[in-house]
Amino acid sequence: MIVRFGYVAMSVNVQNASPSKTMTLASFNKIEDREAAIRKLERIAAENLHNTLRLLRHNRANDIEVYRFSSKLIPLATHQDLRDWDPFQALAPDFAEVGNYVKANGMRVSFHPDHFTVLSTPRPEVLQSSINDLQYHKAMLEAMGLGADAKNNIHIGGAYGDKVTSGQRFVEQVGALEVSLKERLTLENDDKTFNAVETLEACKLTGLPMVLDIHHQWVNNEGEKPWELWPDILSTWKGEWAQTGSFPDHPLPPKVHASSPKSEKDPRSHADGVEVEPLLTFLRHIAGYTDRIDVMLEAKCKDEALFGLMDQLRLQEGDGIKVLNGASVEITP
Repeated sequence: MIVRFGYVAMSVNVQNASPSKTMTLASFNKIEDREAAIRKLERIAAENLHNTLRLLRHNRANDIEVYRFSSKLIPLATHQDLRDWDPFQALAPDFAEVGNYVKANGMRVSFHPDHFTVLSTPRPEVLQSSINDLQYHKAMLEAMGLGADAKNNIHIGGAYGDKVTSGQRFVEQVGALEVSLKERLTLENDDKTFNAVETLEACKLTGLPMVLDIHHQWVNNEGEKPWELWPDILSTWKGEWAQTGSFPDHPLPPKVHASSPKSEKDPRSHADGVEVEPLLTFLRHIAGYTDRIDVMLEAKCKDEALFGLMDQLRLQEGDGIKVLNGASVEITP
């Protein structure tokens, strides 16, 4: 089984390359000329996209083919006070340059909309805000020229005092989404509310592919081992919404999230790096089920954690592990 490792948004190694530079609404409103203020927002966004491209080049130099974009590429993009602003025309060349680089180098990219994007909500205004946020993320991917293989990963959301009803409401509200939003969604188990078993059931009902978060499963489970769910999770990656935009008959490799607990007292928070043994144990158990998998590392030290994990794997090479390049390995059961 070929395993590709990726990281989230920021680099520890590439200096002055934040893709998330922002501007507060208060700062925006202090600029008396609204058009000048909007131009400043667009300059910040262009710099974020330029830094994203720098990070992608860093990734390519280190064989990293899996990467999660920052959701904060365009400051204030979804703020109600700027509903009349369409940033995409001004930023079209910048988005296109990022997308062209992704496609030219065969990278797998994604977004992870924040925790305010909840499709289990009983409140119509929150549901609409969540849909607006998904539309914003879709618009960024479309501006990059990327097909439906570039996904937006979300959680089910809150229980709102009745988890069963909230889960049912999530399924119904996902079902009502337009196809262009639904085809870009993947669904992840969380660390407090909807566990892996419950998330898998929602995936079966909605047809969404499931991103198993191993860390979340360790701290929120029903007594099962994560690999015991794998055959059913794998099947969600063979459904309608797991197909790529460019190759409709070719399913995406399944994807998992991996991180390590910060401490025994704080098991839910992410550590700086990734412990190799728990992750390797999981990968060995599932290696006979699929020939490829992508692993998004959610460690605090970002790409440095990826490099550290690869160093640990090199020390064990030969024990069913073959290092293929700077960011991928082959695991034999």
